[in-house]
Order: sequence, then C-alpha cells, then structure tokens
Amino acid sequence: MGADQLSRREREIVDILYAKEEATAAEVRLAMTGEPSDATVRTLLRILGEKGFVKHRRKGRQFRYRPVQPKRRAGKQAFRHVLDVFFGGSVEEALASHFSDPTTKLDEDQLDRLRALISEAERRESR
Repeated sequence: MGADQLSRREREIVDILYAKEEATAAEVRLAMTGEPSDATVRTLLRILGEKGFVKHRRKGRQFRYRPVQPKRRAGKQAFRHVLDVFFGGSVEEALASHFSDPTTKLDEDQLDRLRALISEAERRESR
C-alpha cells in the first residue's frame, strides 16, 4: 500500500488527516486547497477507504475519518521512497544534499542528537 497509488487530491486528504489525526468530511474540505465540493471530498474519502488508506467511525450523525497506518510507519515508508527515488537508496547522499544547502540550520541540540544517532549506528554495525 504505497503513497504512489494516490492522486494529488487523495494525498492531500491523507496529509490533512495525519495533521488533524481525525476529521469529518467537512473539516477535511475546509483544510483543502481550492474549493472542492462536499460530494467530491466524500467520494475521495470513500475511495481512500476502498484503497485501504482511511477508515472511519460514526460519531452521532457524522463520520470521522483517520488514516489506517500510524503516522510514524507512513513517514518511514515515505522517507524510504524518497531515498530510493532521489538518492539511489543512500542515506548518506540524502544527508549530504540536505546539509550542503546553505539554508539548512541546526542548533547545538540537533547536532548532539545527530551525533548520538551516528554513534548508535556505529555500535550496531560493530556487533
């Protein structure tokens, strides 16, 4: 179940649901770009449900929608996809690209966290 199976509008809806965690069709419509109709949003939510990306529950007279996959797992899959498509699967190439951008600014806490992650990866590799 990859995000590459989604249209631009479907991806927008899933992104909105990840940001809100859960929303009604009306709340999704208000957060979308442009001015999609209620029917369009409801149709897209139904399609996303059929594709297995979104589930819903009834609360009173409304349906509340949320993503099926946990945000963290979806993020890992999306990151892996970006690595594969744009950087040949290389984390090193992705980070080099990011850090070589002059607009990238990291504070000391972020640098310390990166150093700790690199040290942990080195320890895992030496086992």
